[in-house]
Amino acid sequence: MEGPRSSTHVPLVLPLLVLLLLAPARQAAAQRCPQACICDNSRRHVACRYQNLTELTQRLDLQGNLLKVIPAAAFQGVPHLTHLDLRHCEVELVAEGAFRGLGRLLLLNLASNHLRELPQEALDGLGSLRRLELEGNALEELRPGTFGALGALATLNLAHNALVYLPAMAFQGLLRVRWLRLSHNALSVLAPEALAGLPALRRLSLHHNELQALPGPVLSQARGLARLELGHNPLTYAGEEDGLALPGLRELLLDGGALQALGPRAFAHCPRLHTLDLRGNQLDTLPPLQGPGQLRRLRLQGNPLWCGCQARPLLEWLARARVRSDGACQGPRRLRGEALDALRPWDLRCPGDAAQEEEELEERAVAGPRAPPRGPPRGPGEERAVAPCPRACVCVPESRHSSCEGCGLQAVPRGFPSDTQLLDLRRNHFPSVPRAAFPGLGHLVSLHLQHCGIAELEAGALAGLGRLIYLYLSDNQLAGLSAAALEGAPRLGYLYLERNRFLQVPGAALRALPSLFSLHLQDNAVDRLAPGDLGRTRALRWVYLSGNRITEVSLGALGPARELEKLHLDRNQLREVPTGALEGLPALLELQLSGNPLRALRDGAFQPVGRSLQHLFLNSSGLEQICPGAFSGLGPGLQSLHLQKNQLRALPALPSLSQLELIDLSSNPFHCDCQLLPLHRWLTGLNLRVGATCATPPNARGQRVKAAAAVFEDCPGWAARKAKRTPASRPSARRTPIKGRQCGADKVGKEKGRL
Repeated sequence: MEGPRSSTHVPLVLPLLVLLLLAPARQAAAQRCPQACICDNSRRHVACRYQNLTELTQRLDLQGNLLKVIPAAAFQGVPHLTHLDLRHCEVELVAEGAFRGLGRLLLLNLASNHLRELPQEALDGLGSLRRLELEGNALEELRPGTFGALGALATLNLAHNALVYLPAMAFQGLLRVRWLRLSHNALSVLAPEALAGLPALRRLSLHHNELQALPGPVLSQARGLARLELGHNPLTYAGEEDGLALPGLRELLLDGGALQALGPRAFAHCPRLHTLDLRGNQLDTLPPLQGPGQLRRLRLQGNPLWCGCQARPLLEWLARARVRSDGACQGPRRLRGEALDALRPWDLRCPGDAAQEEEELEERAVAGPRAPPRGPPRGPGEERAVAPCPRACVCVPESRHSSCEGCGLQAVPRGFPSDTQLLDLRRNHFPSVPRAAFPGLGHLVSLHLQHCGIAELEAGALAGLGRLIYLYLSDNQLAGLSAAALEGAPRLGYLYLERNRFLQVPGAALRALPSLFSLHLQDNAVDRLAPGDLGRTRALRWVYLSGNRITEVSLGALGPARELEKLHLDRNQLREVPTGALEGLPALLELQLSGNPLRALRDGAFQPVGRSLQHLFLNSSGLEQICPGAFSGLGPGLQSLHLQKNQLRALPALPSLSQLELIDLSSNPFHCDCQLLPLHRWLTGLNLRVGATCATPPNARGQRVKAAAAVFEDCPGWAARKAKRTPASRPSARRTPIKGRQCGADKVGKEKGRL
């Protein structure tokens, strides 16, 4: 159900709300609905900005208020609630017993708030709750027992928080949870019994975390898992010794990681595995997989597959086991670009042709060193040299991870095992990283240097790191980065530079990284994007520039970037959409411009990316005016449009956006008169929750634009239009002429050249 919105958020004091909730419960049934609410007495639903509710209310929408604190027993006056929406309410604290008395509640939505913790009894009294949304908060830890009272819960969403560790029995009591979402956190450690007590769990989302090794024994506690999502973690290897045993697992996603090798029995104890997703890793070869006899789909796109003789067993197994695969050969040269599923074992040359063998060996040498094959740990009777490790550091041979985190080091240590794949040097103090700082680490994949006080990377600092993919330099003192500093790391794909002191994008350095996939420059002090800053970075797909001071994006600053999919420019100082700079981005899917002082959108603002764009964020941008053709060029491909929390009093109909799955118009002060009739007509044809409510005139305040037919009945053409429409008809694209100030295209056009 839609909640009404206002142009300004009025702080809602919940202790006062409690008193207001109690009073009407004892009054006669014939009650008046409060001015700031919408009451549907037949369905017992209420959506309000501040409430005076009945005891029988079942749905309560409070999103977009400034609650800050949810006190104890805050909703005891509405015991029949089944749905409670508290999104975007700036909530920082939920008191113990805040929801006591809501024994019928099925959905509680606390997403997009500022919660850092949940007291142990904060969720008491919610014995019927089926779905709990905590996405987009700042939760740093989970206390065992927090969810113990939620015995009926089926879905728990903890994505996009700040979790780094899962303690034992973190989800104790969740006997019916089927989907647990923990993606987009910073989880690196899971306690041995972190997932104990989840007998009904069928889907676990752990993608986009910091897991450096496959936590097989922990995951195997969830014996009923059917889908496991582990993509976008810095995993470098998976084997039988990792201990993954999930007898019911059907889908396993390990995409977008750093896998360099896979043991043949890595999934031997997952006999029902049907789909294995290994896209976007660093696998150049793959052994025939033993154990998952029901495997039918193997996804290998984006791996540097080498289709030499050693790949023949893989092809034979794929054919024998009837496994469909994708992916393409990177080499040798004669097979480069060939689809793996189009090859037959006899297409691959094996020893016997000395000239061909020598040619392929030379090609492999040029392609870079291969990681030595890793197998299970050696037995006690087998010889094994003791691996070196610097004093005060920990080096784990089985995982090939070395860590000196928080050891108080004043210089980069040396002497790590030569096969180290992950090196963690966080929270030390290195004012500079000298030339050749990491000798002998040619197999290093992930390097962590966050919170080290680094002000400079000297030329050649990364020399010899030919397999490095992840470089974390967040939270340092860097103001610049040279191309020479990054020489020696040609495969670097993920560069994290958040919260440093950059005044400009290090364009020359970025162009020296031919494999750069994702650039993170959030929360620096960049004030302008100059020509060539991001252009000609041919592999770049994700760019995050949120929270800088950017006032201008010059022509040629972004493109050409043929592969760029995500561009985040939110929380900057842009006064106009940088339309000209969007030229040359044919693959752009997501554009984030929220939190900029835009005020107006001119005609054709997004024309250059109209064919590709799927998600557009313009919320909290001070928008007062949107020209009729602002979204021209954006057609059926656009899936979500975010315009909430602006200053829009009017909005043209947008019939070309026919495939929208989400449009958010909440928290805008819409003036509901005949000017808004085209928007009303368009919204009535959408089967979507849009959140648009009337702020003025007074007699329409709080009504949904979509449902406020009475407001528009006296408008010219209303009766004729209504007579012509049939239930199956679509709203017309014709706009009613709008009186008032003209769209500021002329003023905006003057600035087009510099943008």
